[in-house]
Amino acid sequence: MRFTLRQIEYFIATAECGSITLASERINISQPSISTAISQLEAELGAQLFLRRHAQGLSLTPVGRETLAEAKKLVDQAQGLYLRVSEATGIVQGNLSLGCLVTFAPMVLPQVAHSFGADYPNARVLPEVADHEVLLSKIERAELDIALTYDLQVPDGFEFTPLAELPPYAMVAQTDRLAGQSAVTLEELAEQNFILLDLPLSRDYFMGLFARAGLTPKVTGRLRHQDVIRTMVANNFGYTIANIRPRASAALDGRPVHKLRIAGEQMPMRLGLLRVAGQSPTRLVSAFMDHCASMISNSYIPGMEPPIMVPKRVDQS
Repeated sequence: MRFTLRQIEYFIATAECGSITLASERINISQPSISTAISQLEAELGAQLFLRRHAQGLSLTPVGRETLAEAKKLVDQAQGLYLRVSEATGIVQGNLSLGCLVTFAPMVLPQVAHSFGADYPNARVLPEVADHEVLLSKIERAELDIALTYDLQVPDGFEFTPLAELPPYAMVAQTDRLAGQSAVTLEELAEQNFILLDLPLSRDYFMGLFARAGLTPKVTGRLRHQDVIRTMVANNFGYTIANIRPRASAALDGRPVHKLRIAGEQMPMRLGLLRVAGQSPTRLVSAFMDHCASMISNSYIPGMEPPIMVPKRVDQS
């Protein structure tokens, strides 16, 4: 046998993504490296695994589909070997399939994955970025070991470990008249144009902030990409509400934005770790959970400004 597990992993990623370009983005490996690995694998097996169509990307041949099923079994067996050795020797090693919520992945994922790899050089993080519903589905199907996400509508059968609370805040253009205030009320925001982050569950959370106050916001835009929303806000198309607080104070076009505390006690998002309940974590997963607990808290979140926590009122009666 002269093919490698690395070639098998590149083949699986390409088959699942349908293109070398998307596979390259998913596993953070250069396109030429993936292309070479697949060509070598096809030569070793003596079979064409993909039909290459320039317009439609890649599609599996009949042999390729059969090979994909066997390749996944092979990778699972290899991962199982790593885990058994890890449990027996106490060495943290193997591949960790890590999911991360798309809204904060650009800030949190790089530092968490890099620092974990530095602490445990025999472990490799395989990241997957998606919305909350997709992460839940992939954890349930055992395609992910664990995920960094919010605690929004966590169904039975899942275990959520909170790490930090992220209260909501309003984001406005630097030139907006509200930018000069120290805080803004939901009543004031409800009168302005609202650009909503239109992702599953997130939209319900943001709309729920107004609903609990008996208000209806003026939603003038529904977008799924935070960078686009941020740039729209910076150009005075309206305000938005968010929970993550990027350290950057400008949109991608360089125009500044201003963050405003929302007055009153607003329900925060809780950032944490999500996994299947009722199963003892492997040594690899347990080490990752401890690693995250040591570096994510209300006072520090990788890539973000610390959240502004409003002191809870104490009942004096």
